[in-house]
Amino acid sequence: MSRLPLSFGCGTLHLAATLDTAPGTTGLLIVSGGNEIRAGPFAGQAQLAARIARAGFPVFRFDRRGVGDSEGENRGFRHSARDIGAALEAFRAIAPQVSRVVAFGNCDAASALMLAGGAGMAGLVLSNPWTIEHEPGGDDPNTTPPRAAIRARYLEKLTNSRDVARLLSGGVDLRKLARGLARSVGPVPAPSNLAGEMRDGIAGFAGEVRILLATADRTAQMFEAAWDRNDPRIRRCEGAGHAYVEPQHRDWLEAQILSALRA
Repeated sequence: MSRLPLSFGCGTLHLAATLDTAPGTTGLLIVSGGNEIRAGPFAGQAQLAARIARAGFPVFRFDRRGVGDSEGENRGFRHSARDIGAALEAFRAIAPQVSRVVAFGNCDAASALMLAGGAGMAGLVLSNPWTIEHEPGGDDPNTTPPRAAIRARYLEKLTNSRDVARLLSGGVDLRKLARGLARSVGPVPAPSNLAGEMRDGIAGFAGEVRILLATADRTAQMFEAAWDRNDPRIRRCEGAGHAYVEPQHRDWLEAQILSALRA
């Protein structure tokens, strides 16, 4: 196994990519979210790729147009279907033994795969899909956690003796507490049009879909508020944050991806 830097065409532009080689006939295509480069935050995607390749599955990562080492203009996740399609074609060309490709995307990368109807993949691993109308990273007052998540958070605190002691001793900002409680009983936000588009996008997808939710992540909480909580494709990682940085959460994510590759 080795790691190969490469580039591939997307129209007249050149996009940067990395292949972690392995002999398997099923491969993993990692789609980066937001403005992240293909290595991922704190090189998390590069590390994940190495572990998956050691398990026998080749892994292809790339920078979409206008991000990292790739040419062009970054037009956001809603306009990345062409990038994903070109990456899939390049993956198949450089690893011709691969007959089946599963894609993994976190945040708006998951949303991009859904909007693209699966983008020609055999399977999808969709983590913490982004359902807010604007691009990740922008300021929007409607991106506060859903009411159910806020109530659950405060209920947990009220059953924690240490937090109760802080409240009684004056160690809690009562104005902040009041604002949080007000949000927990405030009006229900308007349904996300993006969530509906994503639902329609994968409605006809024939491959396996896994929706992974990190329960401590605000993006995942917003997704659940806009989605059917009983969707059998959902799998939850309790206590995990957006990037699964804790060792037990990272292991859970890897196990989910490997299971999808082996299906």
